[in-house]
Amino acid sequence: MALRTDLTEMFGIEHPVMLAPMGGVAGGELAAAVSEGGGFGLIGAGGGDPDLLDRECGVLAARTEKPWGVGLLSWATDLDAVLRVVERRPAAIMLSFGDPTPYADAVLAADIRLLVQVTTTDEAARALDAGAHVLVAQGGEAGGHGGARGTLPFVPAVVDLAGTVPVLAAGGIADGRGLAAALVLGAAGALIGTRFEATPEALISAEQAKAIVEADAGDTERNRIIDIARESPWPAEYTARTLRNSFLDEWHGREAELAADSVARQRYRDAAERGDLDCVPTWAGEAVGLIDGLESAADLVGRISGDAEQVIRRAAGRCG
Repeated sequence: MALRTDLTEMFGIEHPVMLAPMGGVAGGELAAAVSEGGGFGLIGAGGGDPDLLDRECGVLAARTEKPWGVGLLSWATDLDAVLRVVERRPAAIMLSFGDPTPYADAVLAADIRLLVQVTTTDEAARALDAGAHVLVAQGGEAGGHGGARGTLPFVPAVVDLAGTVPVLAAGGIADGRGLAAALVLGAAGALIGTRFEATPEALISAEQAKAIVEADAGDTERNRIIDIARESPWPAEYTARTLRNSFLDEWHGREAELAADSVARQRYRDAAERGDLDCVPTWAGEAVGLIDGLESAADLVGRISGDAEQVIRRAAGRCG
C-alpha cells in the first residue's frame, strides 16, 4: 500500500511528508534531501533576504530536480521579496504568521501553489478567501513560533472548514504514528519540523542537534522571552517553543522587566552570538521526546511514510 493523498497527487511526490520551512534550520541541503527522499522540501527564507535566497536556492538546485518550495513569514516579508521568490519558480510558496492576502495574487498569478500555515480557524478562513491551494493547520505542540490550539482537535476543525482544499497537519508529529494520525483526522499529509532538525543536513550546530536528541517534551516551553531579548518584532500572539535553558529560567514571568533592561538584552545577544546554549534558542516541539538519534533526512522521509502505512494496516485489521 502506498500513501496516496491530495498532497502527493498535487506535487507528484512519493510520500505525504513536507519539511517545515524553519528559519536558520531548513536550508537548501535539508530541503533537497527531503525532496530527494520522496517528500517535499521547503527552504525557510524568513522575510526573503536576497543573499539567503541566492545561497540556499543555489545549494538546493545543485542537489535535486524534484519539486521544492520556499517558506516566507507574512508579517516580515514584502511584495518585492515574494516576487524574488516567484522568479525562482518553486513548485510552492508557503506563507505563515500573518495576513497572506497582500501577497497571494502574486503567487497565484505565477501559477505557483500557495500554501498558508494557520493557527486559528479565523486564519484558515482568511487563507481560503485569499485562494490558498493548501492549508497547514499548526498546533501549539510545534517547535518555533505558533499559536495555542492543540493539533488533535485543530486539524479536523480546519479540514471541515477547508472543504475540498487539502490540509496538512503540523505540530507534535515526528514519526509514522503521527503521520497516520494526521491522515485519519482527514489531513492530506504532515508538515514536520523538529524531527528534521536531528539530521546531518540541518543548519544547526552539533551541540544543538545533541540537545534535541537528549531532550524530552517536558524540556520545551512556549515563551516570548527569546523575542524580547533579541528585540525581534514577532507579533505577540505567536509565542515560541524552544528547549528550556538557564536564560529562560532566569527571566520566566519577568518579561516586562527584561523589556526594560537593555544590559540584560545585550548580554543575551552576546552569549547567543557565541552559540552559548544557556542563551541561544534551540527551537523544538513536544515531539522532541520521540527523537533518539540523528538520521539522514532522505531516509527519514521514507521511514516515516512506511511506518505510517504499517500503523494504518494494523488499525484496519482491528476493524474486522
